[in-house]
Amino acid sequence: MITVEDLAIDVGARRLMGGVGFRVNPGDKVGLVGRNGAGKTTLTRTLSGELQPAEGRIVVAGELGFLPQDPRTGDPEQIARHRILDARGLGTLTADIARATEQMASEDPRIAEKAMRRFGTLTDRFHALGGYAAEAEAASISNNLGLPDRVLDQPLKTLSGGQRRRIELARILFSDADTLILDEPTNHLDADSIVWLRDFLKAYKGGVIVISHDIDLVGETVNRVFYLDANRQVIDVYNMSWKLYLRQRAADEERRRKERTNVEKKASALQQQAARFGAKASKAAAAHQMVARAEKMLAGLEDEHQSDRVAKLRFPDPAPCGKTPLMGEGLSKSYGSLEIFAGVDLAIDRGAKVVVLGLNGAGKTTLLRLLAGIDAADAGEIVAGHGLKIGYYAQEHETLDVSASVLQNMVAVSQHLTETEARKVLGSFLFTGDDVHKPAGVLSGGEKTRLALAMLVVSSANVLLLDEPTNNLDPASRAEVLDALANFSGAVVLVSHDPGAVEALNPERVLIMPEGTEDHWSKEYLELIELA
Repeated sequence: MITVEDLAIDVGARRLMGGVGFRVNPGDKVGLVGRNGAGKTTLTRTLSGELQPAEGRIVVAGELGFLPQDPRTGDPEQIARHRILDARGLGTLTADIARATEQMASEDPRIAEKAMRRFGTLTDRFHALGGYAAEAEAASISNNLGLPDRVLDQPLKTLSGGQRRRIELARILFSDADTLILDEPTNHLDADSIVWLRDFLKAYKGGVIVISHDIDLVGETVNRVFYLDANRQVIDVYNMSWKLYLRQRAADEERRRKERTNVEKKASALQQQAARFGAKASKAAAAHQMVARAEKMLAGLEDEHQSDRVAKLRFPDPAPCGKTPLMGEGLSKSYGSLEIFAGVDLAIDRGAKVVVLGLNGAGKTTLLRLLAGIDAADAGEIVAGHGLKIGYYAQEHETLDVSASVLQNMVAVSQHLTETEARKVLGSFLFTGDDVHKPAGVLSGGEKTRLALAMLVVSSANVLLLDEPTNNLDPASRAEVLDALANFSGAVVLVSHDPGAVEALNPERVLIMPEGTEDHWSKEYLELIELA
């Protein structure tokens, strides 16, 4: 259970929200909604204890399980299975039992005897914590999230970003926490896993707060809606189902539209009257008051429209390049003894549109990282053609310098731009005023996505490598990304679980991983997008 009283959150010198109060009880399934940048992620991080509020009180009763948008926790050397089991204290215990078992076979009787005593103590504790039944439960959750045994037995450092995120989600769901806070839990999940997650959350007896742009997930699981208003920076709480909330929001939007129309008519009438009065010296003061009143009314409308703003994304004409700016020959990559793929060949021609398909863990992200020069192939080589200029969008936002500001990140990839020009581009991506001086590390997932896309826009890249570019975006911003993709004249290599993104790209070819098989695109592949 979570109780929030008079909560205020500041970001730098700016008050993000204030006077916030609500309560989440067992059985409450809360959908936290609002535009990108409204403060949803910041609020959840504050509720989880990652950030401290400026004012107010947060009381958490029982255990809290928190899935952040960008989970990078855990020892990279730890085995994935142990990371999940450690949610109940079983992972490290399991590893210790394995070590004690090995030591019992020691030829040194003192070591063997000590190991036997330790083995007995550890196994007693293991059974007290649920033992093999808990292990089976963790394995079931992992399997339903598309994590096979071969992945669970690998160190975290060998896993892709999508696999790491699913490990963290499995860990949180296995934790048996009293309240769950889940920030975009369906990112990197295939269609079957999303269906399973919906059923899991519907049956969950504790409280749940979920941020998600997956309409079906929210629609089927939520019984309360917290709407975070990006304009007034307060939370409106709707104790209602998702469908009822949508009807209420539509009614509110219609009411506000009528109010805006009436205000605009009144302001126009005042301005016209002021123009007539302004010609007479005796009525100049009255005319001035009318103009001031009209400006005040219209300024209020600007505030009202602010929450409806959407990043305007347009890729400029790409830099000139040769016929085939990017090639990969015989590319192979392994992590330890695990082979991800081997002998992959591909050629990206000027203006080509290619979508990369494959199950989770098939090496899609790894391939893009090799092409971008982030990682090195174990075998084979990347051949850069004449004039190649790569723009890489990483699903985990690794291309951002989290210690640098928004503006510094922009200037770093576009040194030809002046600060004024960089600010202008950032403004079109909704970074205005002091927002440009915020460290990239404090941005929400949606804001990081917007910044990464803004950096691509100024790069003049002729080959875009895009890894899940629509994750974390609200519907309006997602539509802008898809429109920009459809109109980009350079080459694009896309990895995505989003069928709409693939359709907008209108690809000519598909590359199926891990085999590296190429084929002409056909609509039949659309069914595989969500499954992949």
